[in-house]
Amino acid sequence: MNFRQLETLYWATRLGSLIAASERLNATQSTVSMRIQELENEFGIELFDRSQRTARVTPKGREMARYAEEILALASSMRENLAAPSSLPGLMRIGVAEVVSATWLPNFVTNVRRQYPKISIEFDEALTQNLIDGLESGDLDIIFIAGRAPGRELTTMSLGFVDMNWAASPEISLPNRRLKARDLEKHPTITLTRESHHYEQIEKWFVTGGARFRRPFTCKSLNVCIQLASAGLGVTLVPAEFYPQAFVEKRLHILETSPEMPPVEFNAVYRDNHLQSAAVVLCQLAQKASSFRQLALRDKA
Repeated sequence: MNFRQLETLYWATRLGSLIAASERLNATQSTVSMRIQELENEFGIELFDRSQRTARVTPKGREMARYAEEILALASSMRENLAAPSSLPGLMRIGVAEVVSATWLPNFVTNVRRQYPKISIEFDEALTQNLIDGLESGDLDIIFIAGRAPGRELTTMSLGFVDMNWAASPEISLPNRRLKARDLEKHPTITLTRESHHYEQIEKWFVTGGARFRRPFTCKSLNVCIQLASAGLGVTLVPAEFYPQAFVEKRLHILETSPEMPPVEFNAVYRDNHLQSAAVVLCQLAQKASSFRQLALRDKA
């Protein structure tokens, strides 16, 4: 019995299949099957029922997986507390929001490579709900998202706040005053798709302002939102500070609104299962690398 076998059993049980475990561990299906069979031979029990089309974990398999989780957690704790930081190994899958990719992600990677050279990282850029789904399914180890992720077994660490600005092309005719939701409802709204915090935030703003959120153009990239809005096709919501080019070139201008859109908190989120000590240190590095604004006490009041 070895750690690779126990890790394979743990992930196969948690994810519900040997195929999912092979993808999570970046191993071939034959390697995963061999590790499970080696455990079965050593203990003389059946861990997975292979009589059906898809192998399913047996009661004994679930029981052994609980022991495997305890052993792996203890090993992770020992490594975290006793090993030199530079020796921390592992492959970490991190899901990131587009704004993170466009700002401080390179600085984060540079710090990881310098302090933890044995950690490998795979990034997946996606919308908020897709990233949350990936964390819950075990496809991702950490996510950097806008807003918060629901769940009792999740640990959240703030990465700071981003100011969001309504914007439109100068070609769009709008009243020369602070704009309300009813002013903007007359124009198409360009937003990210429903899986995003962006869409949820915009919809809430319109509803709170007693207006209808209608005729939205949806896409999966803030850069696309900016291009569509620059062409005069509608109004959009963007963090102007981090996408300045369209404003410098006067293709877009910021709209003063009442109420203003509240800043969005970004968070690093990981599962609190104690099996991956690297998750904690990477989230701490993300906090240090983040260029997002930290709210002062008066801002929070």
